[in-house]
Amino acid sequence: MSAAPAAVTMYTTPWCGYCVRLKKMMQLEGIEYAEVDIERDPAAAEIVMKANGGNQTVPTLVFADGTALTNPSIDQVKSQLAEVTSA
Repeated sequence: MSAAPAAVTMYTTPWCGYCVRLKKMMQLEGIEYAEVDIERDPAAAEIVMKANGGNQTVPTLVFADGTALTNPSIDQVKSQLAEVTSA
């Protein structure tokens, strides 16, 4: 049996300090996420640029409902997840 898809995808780069910090905070909160390195995946870079007015700004989180947050706080992530799962 396969695991359910993560409710959020985090687009990152290996050198992004903000990404490392947010990943640690999400792990501490028990929030599951899929991670995609935009430097290795050109299609992912396009998704990030679409969400950020042409900029490759990370971390960019895309939620199951298609909404996106750029460099959010952990509280913003939790709030958006609550909104998405209650819809």
